[in-house]
Amino acid sequence: MRAPTVTRSTGAGKCDRRSHLVTHEHVRISRGRRVGDVDVAALLTDAFSRIGEEVHGAADGLSMEQLAYRIDDEANSIGWLIWHLSRVQDDHVAGVAGTEQVWTTQGWADRFGLPFRVGAIGYGQSSGEVAKVRVESPELLTGYYDAVAERTLEYVGGLTDADLDRVVDEAWDPPVTLGVRLVSVIDDCAQHAGQAAFVRGIVERR
Repeated sequence: MRAPTVTRSTGAGKCDRRSHLVTHEHVRISRGRRVGDVDVAALLTDAFSRIGEEVHGAADGLSMEQLAYRIDDEANSIGWLIWHLSRVQDDHVAGVAGTEQVWTTQGWADRFGLPFRVGAIGYGQSSGEVAKVRVESPELLTGYYDAVAERTLEYVGGLTDADLDRVVDEAWDPPVTLGVRLVSVIDDCAQHAGQAAFVRGIVERR
């Protein structure tokens, strides 16, 4: 099986799994390479920290109805987008770090109370399923993201350049390394945070 390339999609639940795996041809992070004078841990920490800023900017201060607003019946809401990107980061980083997800260990699954299997992260969800992601306040969304981000920053803050070449998924050809997986998560989360910010702009102009 060949590793797929990055795709873009904004329709309901249509966050194609291909968008979460970036090939070595697209991202090349070599052992020992530094970007300018910034080491890998600092670079990854900065990238993931920026996502959190965008998440808060998209959600803070909105009502339950605003978080659930959809441009049309096939579009994703702010609530769904932030829930999904948080679940992706939680799932993927826990997978490479060898830890449990904060979704379950810190009780966030119970707090959200969504009618999905506990391991659901939003891939391939239907328009009807997207509509079921309703939260009472932005604090629930940002609280979960912040908990995920804290775990993520703790993990990436301890990485070295040499760690990035470790193979974390052999299901693809070429196998996916840690560096590729982390860049893919950053890319995916940044896309969805941007989409949420776009929807907020529309909500505030209604």
